[in-house]
Amino acid sequence: MPDLGVANAQSGEIDTSGIVEMTLGADDAPVTVIEYASYTCPHCATFHNGPLKQMKAEYVDTGKVRFVYRDVYFDRFGLWAAMVARCEPSKFFGVTDLLYQQQSEWIAGGNDPAQIADNLRRIGRLAGLENDQLEACLADNENAQNLVAWYQANAEADNVTSTPTLIIDGEKHGNMAYSALKAILDEKLGE
Repeated sequence: MPDLGVANAQSGEIDTSGIVEMTLGADDAPVTVIEYASYTCPHCATFHNGPLKQMKAEYVDTGKVRFVYRDVYFDRFGLWAAMVARCEPSKFFGVTDLLYQQQSEWIAGGNDPAQIADNLRRIGRLAGLENDQLEACLADNENAQNLVAWYQANAEADNVTSTPTLIIDGEKHGNMAYSALKAILDEKLGE
């Protein structure tokens, strides 16, 4: 299983051009919201399971907002979760939903890497990923290094130091209630 220390040490020689940006909504939506989140962050789970779902229904699904999800890796378990979520790009948001809905369960392994990896495999299988596919994704050290380098470049460019962080049409915001997010989006949309 990949480790952040290995990925960090080698990030200078990595090509991140193959990383797929995970998005929802119309490419030509008038407002873009980028969320920086970690699968191991409890505040991210709260945001994902509440305000994000409301924003998706009211703004993303109606063509007003393009949503971009960017992984943050504060620990190796968050990286492993991202590797499972990104294993099949067409299932990314479904796997992401499961990871956030079941966050306290799959992290329940505490500091036991084998238990957490097994929990992540279970979620991947629940989302329809095959065992061989999961094992290949979790063992892909090159992909892990690329993801970490990509995260570091994005986080540095947007000055991301905590999660969740929202970049709304280029403006940085911290975690917020849906009412505050809605007010910002409505202002940006002129509503």
